[in-house]
Amino acid sequence: MVARRIFTCDELSELPAYSLGDAASYVRVPYQTLRYWALGRDSVAPLIKLPACDPPALSFANLLECHVLNALRTKYELRINAVRRGLETLQRLCPGSNHPLLETALSTDKVDLFLEEGMINLSRGGQRAIKEILHIYMQRIEWKLQGPKFYPFVAKDRPDEPKIISITPIIAFGRSVIDGTGIATAVVAARFRARESIPALAEEYGRRTQQIEEAIRWEANRSAAAA
Repeated sequence: MVARRIFTCDELSELPAYSLGDAASYVRVPYQTLRYWALGRDSVAPLIKLPACDPPALSFANLLECHVLNALRTKYELRINAVRRGLETLQRLCPGSNHPLLETALSTDKVDLFLEEGMINLSRGGQRAIKEILHIYMQRIEWKLQGPKFYPFVAKDRPDEPKIISITPIIAFGRSVIDGTGIATAVVAARFRARESIPALAEEYGRRTQQIEEAIRWEANRSAAAA
């Protein structure tokens, strides 16, 4: 009998689990944008380190990094060159970090990227200043004893967006589910498209109709956002 390897949550977070297309839909960014972050272009290096490149696949930790990059790109209107310069400075200040976007507290003024501790301007090599912290997006990531859990934005990127859909590497192989369950949103949406009613699905799964509606909404919106 062959012994099966049991992975810890930290190890699961680093395994290749998402195609470029899946990752783009989960963090709601255009496919070509995420591809540029993950693979770079021509002589431009990528912004994140993938666990597998042939074919390219992102880990759960990479997924969270792309979530942060999306905050900098959209909510904070930060130019990608400023992010790149900031990450280069951060690597010098924190050598050995595989995921600096997740392992340090960052802030921005919509022009440059800052390290919150000491208010160091990373995009300008270390200049000090006081800047805005990326609270809204970082609040969608919860660091629990069982491991990190990601609550993607479903409808709009706002503080009061419900946390009904979640993604974690220890449930459903890192696919999106109704939070607190192993019910895959893709399955719920597929059954709805097959003309099963929301009340019937809610009764069968023992969930509120709001949860079923959110799963269906999430599947529709994430595919549209990544197009």
